Order: sequence, then C-alpha cells, then structure tokens
Amino acid sequence: MWRRQLLLASGAALLTAACGAGEERPDRDGDEDGHGDGRSGRVPAPDGALGANVNEDPGGLRLAQLRALSAGWLRGFVPVPEADRGPVEQQPSVAALLRAHRHGYGTVLSLKFPYRDQALPRPGTARMAAELARVEKIAHAVLGSVDILVIGNEPFLESRTDERDGPAVNLFYEHVARHLIAYRARRFPERSGKPAGGGADRGTGEGCGARLYLGALNHLDRPGRRTGATRRWLEFARREPEIEGVDIHPHVASLSAAQQYLDYVVPRLRDDQRFLATEFSLVLNWRRHLRDRIPGGFARRYGAAPDTRVWQVLKEAVERPFPQEKWDAFLAMSPWFHENRHYLRDQVGRFRATGKLAVATYGVVQAEAMVRDIGPDKQPWLLNSLYANRTVRTPDGGLPGRNRAWCEDFRALQRPRDRRPGG
Repeated sequence: MWRRQLLLASGAALLTAACGAGEERPDRDGDEDGHGDGRSGRVPAPDGALGANVNEDPGGLRLAQLRALSAGWLRGFVPVPEADRGPVEQQPSVAALLRAHRHGYGTVLSLKFPYRDQALPRPGTARMAAELARVEKIAHAVLGSVDILVIGNEPFLESRTDERDGPAVNLFYEHVARHLIAYRARRFPERSGKPAGGGADRGTGEGCGARLYLGALNHLDRPGRRTGATRRWLEFARREPEIEGVDIHPHVASLSAAQQYLDYVVPRLRDDQRFLATEFSLVLNWRRHLRDRIPGGFARRYGAAPDTRVWQVLKEAVERPFPQEKWDAFLAMSPWFHENRHYLRDQVGRFRATGKLAVATYGVVQAEAMVRDIGPDKQPWLLNSLYANRTVRTPDGGLPGRNRAWCEDFRALQRPRDRRPGG
C-alpha cells in the first residue's frame, strides 16, 4: 500500500514539474522485480517512431517485454466514463502509461467516448457539462505525464449511425477539443501559443501539457466512409493551431487499402502537422481465411484432421496453448500469413515515407477480449499481436511466446533515437 501511495504521489509531482525540450526521465522505481537498473531516457520529439499499443487492457504486459523489443513508446486508451468510477491513475491503461513514463518511455493516451447506444451530448447542455468534467479529471491526472493526448478513440465507430455523418459528431468533438485546449492553457500557460508540430530536435516534454491530436479515422478505404463529416474533421484539425494532427486506424485487408488512408489524410494536414497510426493491422485479411482448411503439412505433423479449419486451430491454441515451435509452424505453413510476414515492415515503411508520421503503435499482447468466443466469423485480432501470450506456452520465468515475424521486424524498425536505454 505504501508503495502505491508513493507512486501516486510522485506521479502527481510530475504534473507540476517544469518540462524542457527532451525531458529527462530517470528510472527510479526499478523493474517489476523491484530492482532499479539506473536507466534514464530522453524522449525525443515524435518523428516516425514505432511503439507498442495495449488499448485499454495492459494485462500481461511487463516492461521487460518492451525492452526485449527495443520499444520506446507505449499507447493505450481510457473510456471517459471510467473517470467517475475511481481514481483515474488506477485505470489499467492509465496506470500502465504512467509507469512507462516514469521509466523513460514516450506515451500516448486516447480518450474514448462510447456513444454507440445513445445520442452524443450537445454543447451547452447538462450532459455536455458532465462529460467535460470527466475530461478534466483525466486531464488533471495525465496532462503533465503523457506525451500525446488523442481526443477521441474511434469517433465514427463509437457514435450512433445516425450521427456519424455530422454535424453531431463534429460539434461534440470540436467542443471537447476547444475545452481541453483551454484547460491545458490554464494548467500549463508556458505551453499555450507554442507552434504545433516541431522538428526532430524538439522534445515531447517542451512546455508540458501533452501534444493534442484528433483521433481516429476508420474505414477510409471505403468511399462511403469519406464524408462531409470526415472532411470537416480534418478541416477543423487544420484550422486549430493547438491541434498537432490526426490519428488513423487502418485495420485493412491489404497495403493498398491502407494507402487510401494516407492519400486522404496527409494532403489535408498543415505543413507543421503530423499523423498518428495508433492502431493498424491486416485483420480483415486474416478474417477472410478463418474457414480455410489448415495446411496439409501442419495437419500431418501434428496429427490434426485434414478438414480442420483455421478458426478451429486458433480456438485450440487459446484453450490449450501451443509450444512455440507449433505456433511458428502453423503461421509459416499458412500461405495467407506467410506471404504477409513482412507486413509490419512494409506498412511502417509506407507511413514513414510520407515524412508526416509522428508515432505508429502496434498491438503488443493478446488481450483477454481477443480470445473470447473464437469462431469462424470473429475478428481474429489475436493474430496481430507481437507477443502470443494467450496462444503459446510461456516458459517458466521467461518472456511470453511471440509471433516471430512481427517481433523480428518490429525490433529491426527501431531507430537509435527512438530506443529506450537497455533496449
């Protein structure tokens, strides 16, 4: 208990500490075993970095896993209603990010407004006032610690279908953004008025208060999802000088589909703006193959019935995790996966080629929600993750099982300026 109180107190102190370019973050708390390693990290400006993503469930993630990947950034999201259900600092994703911050990692937090089943609050109403109060609770807890705060997780999926084409979705998020900008200016007056963006020599901690982005756009590879509301979204971000860019979530079936996101968003950014890609994957391609028969060679090697389907192997791996070599064989023998084994390398390469990428983050662990009710029509998110912690046996005292293709390319994509010490 005393340790938790100490950590919360030191986190609160960070909120009021002055931040300078390239903020120095000493690792005083030690690792998961309580042993400090004397590391410290200077977090550079977000300029083409590749980090890890845990969404709202960091369960099973240890900093040792990030170090093994040489990861320098971590992203999560928090449902805004959770601000009414206890200390924000104790929400799983927020706690994980605050801990990563103390260990010198760059951090990204997205605010999720879950309004798929009810109307969005209107500006000037009591419901909006209550929502803004929740936003301020979260901002109070994190603005001095996270490097990037994203206003919205997936707004055009997390609102009612009759409001997604505007103006309701635009009015709500624009109002939240302006309120958060004003709140940050009051808390961190030294941050107000500074130009957005910035080059590689500008540290993320400059002026404190976190960089603000709008996020995230989905399904831009579908012409019907490029609407007046999405254009207004980008126009607002471009006009508002305190917004440093937008987030995209290209969960797609191919690299060409993801390219349509870049073609739509990048030309609409200001010269000093960048984009985030805090989620991206080929999950729609994996889903196409769930009903395929498993490879014959895999069936013979492991004694499976030849008419076994891909989804059934995934379900078996969740229920009785495989040895690493069996998981490797399944993926390597499956042409739909093996042919895309360098997807991560190729996609990040395309992001970086624009010259406008701030940070991209890729799923690091298989969350519990990914492995519930595995079936032929379920999105196979578990195939995206760097670590196969729920489908591969974890050696005693070792790191979880992994998706070797993703892990090898992820580590190779880390650049010296983005690595954390010890990585």
